[in-house]
Amino acid sequence: MNDLHKSKPLVWSLLALLTIAWLYALGLRTLVPPDEGRYAEMAREMLQSGDWITTRLNGIKYFEKPPLQTWMNALSFAAFGLGDWQARLWTGLCGLSGVFLGAYTGTRMFGGRVGLYTGLILGSSLFWVASGQIDSLDMSLSAMMALSLYALLLGQRDGIAPAARRNWMLLCWAGMALAVLAKGLIGLVLPGAVLVLYTLAARDWAIWGRLHLGKGLPLFFAIAAPWFVLVALKNPEQPHFFFIHEHFERFLLKTHHREGAWYYFFVMLIPGIFPWLGVLPQSLAASLRRAPGVFQPKLMLLIWAVFIFFFFSYSNSKLPGYILPIFPALALLLATYLETASRRQRMLAAGLVVVTGAIGLALAPRMVHISTRQPAEVALLQAYQPWVLAAAFVALAGGALALLHARHLRRDMTVLTLAGAGFLATHLILAGFEPYGRMRAGLALVPQIKAELSPGTKIYSIGDYEQSLSFYLRRTVILVDYWDEFTFGLEQEPALSIPTVDAFAVQWREDAAAGVRDIAIVNRNSYADLQKRGMPMRVVAEDTRRVVVANK
Repeated sequence: MNDLHKSKPLVWSLLALLTIAWLYALGLRTLVPPDEGRYAEMAREMLQSGDWITTRLNGIKYFEKPPLQTWMNALSFAAFGLGDWQARLWTGLCGLSGVFLGAYTGTRMFGGRVGLYTGLILGSSLFWVASGQIDSLDMSLSAMMALSLYALLLGQRDGIAPAARRNWMLLCWAGMALAVLAKGLIGLVLPGAVLVLYTLAARDWAIWGRLHLGKGLPLFFAIAAPWFVLVALKNPEQPHFFFIHEHFERFLLKTHHREGAWYYFFVMLIPGIFPWLGVLPQSLAASLRRAPGVFQPKLMLLIWAVFIFFFFSYSNSKLPGYILPIFPALALLLATYLETASRRQRMLAAGLVVVTGAIGLALAPRMVHISTRQPAEVALLQAYQPWVLAAAFVALAGGALALLHARHLRRDMTVLTLAGAGFLATHLILAGFEPYGRMRAGLALVPQIKAELSPGTKIYSIGDYEQSLSFYLRRTVILVDYWDEFTFGLEQEPALSIPTVDAFAVQWREDAAAGVRDIAIVNRNSYADLQKRGMPMRVVAEDTRRVVVANK
């Protein structure tokens, strides 16, 4: 019970079960807008156009992020066809790779038990599991940064052979380059800042001579630079928008309306690290103790987690997934702490999971009273309720069983039970979201819309852009009176949209008079406005959020 890491059949069975469950779950849910629909559609358009340099969304230049995610999704579509699990395959593999790399690094750095614990902790933390099931950039960036972190740790170990150190450091440089291609300069800036802070804190000045800068920097630029050069040559407007607007202005200004309070990420971390919150503070405190040797891996991990956390806390643009890169570091710190934690501390971790499950069971029946924009959506909350109740019950039961194991000093079983409860509860929450996700994506409208379409039919989207609906229709749309994330691209190619509803109305009427069929996707408010204008419309399909009309 206390030496599970020594059982190779058990370890490999756990890895196999995790892989099967993780990959199988990728196809259980609809692509939920905005992120999942956006990155799936960008990849579909890239594959269809054959242009792997200029990234586009809805046929419009879209340079908010580098292309790694789009490239990988497009390759997935090319290999396996268009679909939900194909759109999530890259992020799913990124999530799994983080778990495997964490387990390997923990084993090599601290021993087999820490390796097992690291894999279990990272593979069951709510944010990491959920992000590994969602087609978004956060997991892509975090996995590449985890590669950099873990390779750095392995390459800087005291006593490592020179050739092995060189190889690990080259892998670290490659990871940073891929992180830049995943989400931009933070893939280099954040690890670089962590290294500087570590040098100051540990007074390990010699680490700079162990980074293999002479070989690492050329490798970094060989991987990261070509796309930036090629896209700038084809689109001279891209560098200023990407480097100035998307990095400095996004970080310092409130232009994206994603600002949050200073404690925003403290609140996000509480559910995000479930089911390990009960030992997180103790793990961070324990990492401050200096270990024998020159290199201090726990200090490096602590600085990585704390600096990145506060870096994004200072930013004026905040979303929950921004702190995902700290989870590989936290997993290692938690694992090293749990290896020697007292029975009382392990019972505290399990007890907090029991309390969380009990709170969930108490609050889940009140879900249907949550205010929604559409009263009809209450039925969706009612459908979601059993899944939340099941997740809460799993947390309660798993925490109680782990509490029993901890009481009887079965430390490995305690960690394994908590990990199983966290993994299963997270997947229940994700799976139960599917009815709501289908509504968000407008999936029920797709068959009726497709029945109206011919190759020459124009589809208008008025006052909004349906990120997932475009992917499921396999068609781009003509935007009407909508800019938002398309503002920069439309400034370069204004002919790709219609700026006002008045201009759209003229075109709509002319096509109707000429017998040319058009389709328009409108929200409820815009539909009422079009009715007041006396527009020729026939309702094709509708749901609680949108109406689809034809002009004849």
